[in-house]
Amino acid sequence: MATLSTIPILDLGPYLRGEPGALEEAAAKLRHINESIGFLYIVNHGVDRALVDRTFAQAERLHAQPLDKKLEAKINTAMQGYMPMRSSTTRTSSLSTGNKPNENEAFFIKRNGDDIGPEEVWPQGLDGFREVALAYYDAMDDLAQKLLPLYAVALGLPPDYFTQRCDRPLTGLRLTHYPPVAYGEDQYGIAPHSDSSFITLLAQNKVAGLQIKTTVGEWIDAPVVPDSFVVNTGDVLHRWTNGRFLSTPHRAFNVSQTARYAIPFFFHPNPDTLIDVVPGCLGEGEAPKFPAMTTEEYMAWFRGRNYDHVRKANAQAGLSAAGEVAGKPEAVA
Repeated sequence: MATLSTIPILDLGPYLRGEPGALEEAAAKLRHINESIGFLYIVNHGVDRALVDRTFAQAERLHAQPLDKKLEAKINTAMQGYMPMRSSTTRTSSLSTGNKPNENEAFFIKRNGDDIGPEEVWPQGLDGFREVALAYYDAMDDLAQKLLPLYAVALGLPPDYFTQRCDRPLTGLRLTHYPPVAYGEDQYGIAPHSDSSFITLLAQNKVAGLQIKTTVGEWIDAPVVPDSFVVNTGDVLHRWTNGRFLSTPHRAFNVSQTARYAIPFFFHPNPDTLIDVVPGCLGEGEAPKFPAMTTEEYMAWFRGRNYDHVRKANAQAGLSAAGEVAGKPEAVA
């Protein structure tokens, strides 16, 4: 499969309008993209631009608060709440070692999962923040659900194959602030990594900073395409397809003279969905490259590796630093 050196654009308009043949045409393009670069822009996606703008404004408003105020809603082990600067370190990637803590702060919103308690974690004194954030969350979940048939057909599966396995999805919205930084060695806004998700949806803002790594090892910029979303395959779909769909490494910097904000939405299957090789992605005589795990098991491992507060909680509970209570999810050698 030939590699791509630029991030392609997929127009969802015909598919979302239900035009004859549009599902199959878009799925074929998606298959090529996911086998050659793993990142794309989607346009004519149906999400209200005004809602996107309001969500960016709320992210800026949140992070403008004093630190002690933000810490009133400090992040918990269910990944809800405020995470201060340099509280995460990318450890699940072999792309770079010796990474220093990531130069960003973020507010995590999560609505689904057995680990969420009865008390939601929200900032205080920000009227309208919760309402805008949840409206955007719902819009992203709706968009992700509309994309699922495309991914299924791209793999030669029935259109509802993923839909029925993602009807109670593990999802999360992150409102991230990357301040202007003079980066030193092994310092990043977020270090080279691949996402844990099935797919990630990233709205475009005015300040660029995302870079992706092509299959030939070249780091390329992701330019800002107005009124689009960047969509990338995550590790869950990569594992589900036995490596056929790429989970492309990427990183972020902020080398501008102003703050950069990002509002990525991470979409995962149901917690109890078993991530095993889907039909058609295992050749004759070929063995699975990854051990089968549920979404919940994989995410427990991922959080325990990358987030300091989860690592500490695991240590206090007598678990390993990585939280590997369900077995290691690394590729089979």
